Amino acid sequence: MPIDAAKAVAAEPRSTEIAWDHKDVQLYHLGLGAGLPATDPDELRYTLESRLHVLPSFATVAGAGMGVVGGLSAPGVDVDLAAVLHGGQAITLHRPIPVRGRATSTSKVAAVYDKGKAAILVLRTEAADQDGPLWTSDAQIFVRGEGGFGGDRGPSARPARPERDPDHVVERPVREEQALLYRLSGDWNPLHADPDFAKLAGFDRPILHGLCTYGMTLKAVVDTLLGGDVTRVRSYATRFTGVVFPGETLRIRMWSDPGRIQVAVTAVERDEAPVLADTIVEHN
Repeated sequence: MPIDAAKAVAAEPRSTEIAWDHKDVQLYHLGLGAGLPATDPDELRYTLESRLHVLPSFATVAGAGMGVVGGLSAPGVDVDLAAVLHGGQAITLHRPIPVRGRATSTSKVAAVYDKGKAAILVLRTEAADQDGPLWTSDAQIFVRGEGGFGGDRGPSARPARPERDPDHVVERPVREEQALLYRLSGDWNPLHADPDFAKLAGFDRPILHGLCTYGMTLKAVVDTLLGGDVTRVRSYATRFTGVVFPGETLRIRMWSDPGRIQVAVTAVERDEAPVLADTIVEHN
């Protein structure tokens, strides 16, 4: 069997040293669409080194996201990358991410769930520097055709959408070249740039990275409901439910409760096609 769940979970964690500076942070923010209008003081917090802060979702690309790559090559995991989909993403912040840093990134397969026709790998990455833990990131990787091995099905509870209209609705355009810029932060999958490759994968044109949508959504929440203060974010989790094409518009619905914001994201031009669901931002 390509996935040996017991062997994968029991494998020793893999560690690597990662580093980043203001240029990596600025490039990531620009890849999310930051900087419009270019002289807006609220946007300069994402683009100007003298005012820079770090959006917590930067954790998914720090060190070029090598934690996920390492997890897919862990002992007990031998899968066809064509059968792999990014099903969900969660990050927990232990303290604000510095603009410049060096850290040890440790990755492991935290769980393997049996969904019948598919398996879900939970790839956990923990980053720590000399002052202690920085973040924990869980990527849920959906592997088609690898279920049915009799394992734990995993958690199935999902947050119920509030029975009221959203407290805030904002729209964020995805620029035509945005995937080309975002991929410079480390995800070089040609699915996001090469039309011929995209057609082989079943799409009529390249699609936006799911983690780009993930970052754009968190930025919208921080700017709309958290006063632009990235340090208030404690955790952020989502489930990927559909693709986004460059040139489309994201409609981001937010329901705000004390310490918790629930979010749903759709693609406006495709009749509100779902993009992100079960999305929760916990904050101070």
